Amino acid sequence: MSDSVEPTPAGVETKLYFSRNPNPRLGVAVARHLGAKVTFEFASPFAPGQAERFRPLNPNLSLPILAWPGGSLWEADAIACRLSRDMGSDFWRSGEDEPDMIRWLSWGKENFVRACDMVHFERGTKQRYHIGPIDHQLVEEGLKLFHTTAAILESALAGRQWLVGDEVSYADFRMATFLPFNDVAGLPLGDYPALTRWYGRLEAIDAWRDPFEGLDSPRLPPVPGQIEPHEAAPRL
Repeated sequence: MSDSVEPTPAGVETKLYFSRNPNPRLGVAVARHLGAKVTFEFASPFAPGQAERFRPLNPNLSLPILAWPGGSLWEADAIACRLSRDMGSDFWRSGEDEPDMIRWLSWGKENFVRACDMVHFERGTKQRYHIGPIDHQLVEEGLKLFHTTAAILESALAGRQWLVGDEVSYADFRMATFLPFNDVAGLPLGDYPALTRWYGRLEAIDAWRDPFEGLDSPRLPPVPGQIEPHEAAPRL
């Protein structure tokens, strides 16, 4: 695994290893939105016999991973930055808008995204993978944080369509990381009209709405009580 990230030589195959879980989904959505020149490969680094294959690419074994002969890059935010630069896109904002974008990325991951993750982990992830009962106290803590942070986003989005500038950016994709899974998380997004309209605009983007279209990617295990595994629009 390379310690630094050098530009990928022209003609060298770059792979994006992914799964259907929230952060890998984010990585695939970014790549497809940008039309990035990558090969998509479904992966499961924690499956029996797979760890040694993926540990040189990412010592954490988490997805997504961007890899090419002699190098790799992990973490969805870093991959989004790299792909945006490779494609000459302002999706990862630069110049005067960059501090504003980074503000939303930093705040979101520690606040709104974290709140969504807390609730989804209990109601979704733990139930999918049979790793314990729902901790209702943690759900309540997550919902409390959700309401606090959703109110801030509601105010910010009341007079604009996107978080940064006049077009969608990676800040919007990152902020919405867990919302495609709200069929199981059940966050009360509908209590916030501007936030709901903003997410509706994201859902109108093909790469966000269905990033896995045409890819060989097994669906997530169902959550008990669901008829079949799926990704649905947020609960309104």
